[in-house]
Amino acid sequence: MTAELLRPLLPRYGLAPDAALRLLNLSENATWMAGGDELVLRLHRPGYHTRAEILSELDWLRALDGLPGLRSVRPVPDRTGEWVQTAGGRHVVGFRPIAGRELQPGDALGDWFGPLGEISARLHLHARGWPRPPGFVRKRWDGETILGPRPHWGKWQDATGLDPEGTAILGRAADRLARRLAGLATGPEAFGLIHADLRLSNLMVDDEGLWAIDFDDCGFGWWLYDLAAALSFIETDPRLPALIAAWCEGYAGVAPLPAGQRAMIPDLILLRRVLLTAWLGTRADSDTARMLGGPAYTAGTVALADRYLGDGLRHLAG
Repeated sequence: MTAELLRPLLPRYGLAPDAALRLLNLSENATWMAGGDELVLRLHRPGYHTRAEILSELDWLRALDGLPGLRSVRPVPDRTGEWVQTAGGRHVVGFRPIAGRELQPGDALGDWFGPLGEISARLHLHARGWPRPPGFVRKRWDGETILGPRPHWGKWQDATGLDPEGTAILGRAADRLARRLAGLATGPEAFGLIHADLRLSNLMVDDEGLWAIDFDDCGFGWWLYDLAAALSFIETDPRLPALIAAWCEGYAGVAPLPAGQRAMIPDLILLRRVLLTAWLGTRADSDTARMLGGPAYTAGTVALADRYLGDGLRHLAG
């Protein structure tokens, strides 16, 4: 059982080996609360991130600690100062718990997307100026790594419930996306180190505002991919144009957001949706997949792709 993998590690963090363990979430990884509310442990799935990649994530998180206007999750080393443990051949990282709750689709999201834009801008400004340590390595999120032959999160062609007609529509949309993305700038004005997964479940809310958590997918991508990620699983919500506008306004209050970059938004939203559709096909055991239902989400992706082919999703152009 997964909990038993973690028990030998608990004394390294000052907890009894029989301390309470409670599963918080099963998604890309398994996240557990240990010892009541004393420690969060992230048990990485096998074969995704290397130890060097995980240490690089933690390097950035440690560099972000205390950044004005940003509250982000904080990693915790064991008693010997080690940041990454191993249990059953899988990597484990400790984090400080955060009081609050996850942001939910039913919340008044318009109140939160402006502050989220500000947070994203602060992350990006920090990333632009931060001298990354030697050996820093994280994955890249672009057309090739999402739509190409060896995508990080699986092939969209293997999506649950995808029929021949849907395959044809998604194929045409993916081809158009690939051409569009190939022409986008990848210089520091548009592309760099991003969180890459600032969706609602990775945002905690308390009386003082937002916390950004779960940097497990941070890597190199377009700055505006963080907006597309924030819209994960709510891509067809009628509030989307207003949420995009609020995010852009919040962002522009902290860092420049040229109009040319805003034109990328519809492409990146569909790119992210295709990525998630592929991911759900390979993570059928996740809480997210059980909640959404793979075939229904795939059908929604096909419908969104069909509209993209028709009008380019111009209503989402920010």
